[in-house]
Amino acid sequence: MSDFRATRIAALAAKIAAIESGGRAKAGVLPFGDARLDGCLPGGGLALGRWHEIVGAGLEAETSAAPAAFAALAATPLARTGEAVWVLRRDDLWAPGLAGLGFPPERLIQVCVRDEAEALAVMEDALATVGVSAVFAEVEAVDLTAGRRLQLACEKRGATGFVIKRRPFGGKARTEAAGSVAGTRWRVASAPSEPPAGEFGLGAPRLRVALERCRGGRTGEWILEASAAYSWEAGDVAHPLRLVADLGDRELAPAQPRERRAA
Repeated sequence: MSDFRATRIAALAAKIAAIESGGRAKAGVLPFGDARLDGCLPGGGLALGRWHEIVGAGLEAETSAAPAAFAALAATPLARTGEAVWVLRRDDLWAPGLAGLGFPPERLIQVCVRDEAEALAVMEDALATVGVSAVFAEVEAVDLTAGRRLQLACEKRGATGFVIKRRPFGGKARTEAAGSVAGTRWRVASAPSEPPAGEFGLGAPRLRVALERCRGGRTGEWILEASAAYSWEAGDVAHPLRLVADLGDRELAPAQPRERRAA
């Protein structure tokens, strides 16, 4: 093959790749706005153009309330750049609750599917759709093949995915193969709220969030609070999640040697 022909083929291949990706630039990151958390994430924030895994514990494996709240709050800034799609196995997503957290319900498209396979297929299609910036899907397990397909769909248009691990009808947990192509894995649970100083009653919702796995980063654990001051409509540049306590690993104090007694 001549050099001219090889150059032409390479140029055409690059042009086709650019068309398929929508001509987008590098996706970048979405910072949480606190160095204690952002410092654990490569690039200083949640990677965009990737999909992230969010799991709960105990009853959260069935209700998924806290993981869903974390996903919605983490993705709220993305709603300024496009639509959000939420793929459900059970039709129990309460849009007013999302609005109370600051997420714009008018940007949300809900899709209720029949089974796990359809949920993954709809998520893949939504991630590759023009105008969609964030996609949430409630699924029980994502194998390596499905995970790679989701990642390719994220890269096509630069959308960000949030896989909320949920068993919507209870039952025994499915066995999942080891390994994952998710950008991060978070474990989320509810945490006690605290009212503002000098006031009584309930404070803003709080979540206990553990970053269990992060490609190119490190793990950590924190208490995050939904910022009452955040306003999506006003174009607030701050993140709707505020770090209020760092629960990172702490080493135990070394044991003091006991004094020997005289014989």
